Amino acid sequence: MLTAEQIASTNKANFETLLGLTNKAFEGVEKLVELNLQVAKSALGDSAETSRAALSAKDVQELLAVQAGLLQPAAEKASEYSRQVYEIAAATKAEVNKVAAETAAATQQNFVSAFDAAIKNAPTGTESGVALLKSAVAAANNAYESLQKAAQQATDYAEANITAATAPATKAPAKGKRA
Repeated sequence: MLTAEQIASTNKANFETLLGLTNKAFEGVEKLVELNLQVAKSALGDSAETSRAALSAKDVQELLAVQAGLLQPAAEKASEYSRQVYEIAAATKAEVNKVAAETAAATQQNFVSAFDAAIKNAPTGTESGVALLKSAVAAANNAYESLQKAAQQATDYAEANITAATAPATKAPAKGKRA
């Protein structure tokens, strides 16, 4: 049986965990807001510079050259922005996963302890039922570990795809430039 003190302690620990996760989420949001402000400020400066260059063009060829010269830097900036957003999201996710794994491990340990205590107090003649429960708990633990591994593989796969998708944009040669 759980005592009132154990329940209060568990509730306090859960509250602290939730508070920590909330803080990590806000840190991630703050980083994204900061990144977006930097990108907006940079885009404003780039826009002013581009407008000046376009307004000072003497003919259509020069205007086309200005426009063509913008493609590669824009692709590189978009790729860099995507990479930074991904890094922020991945770091936040890693922190949340770390806390979740620690919490899950503690919860699992508490469950196993409570389960073991309940088994020790099981009435005589319930050995087959106890063995069935132990088997079910072991199967649930194995399923949980398999899900964790699958989630990590999916994350690794997504990261590889993002890296592969953004690499060509930064390596593409600028088109339309005249020698």
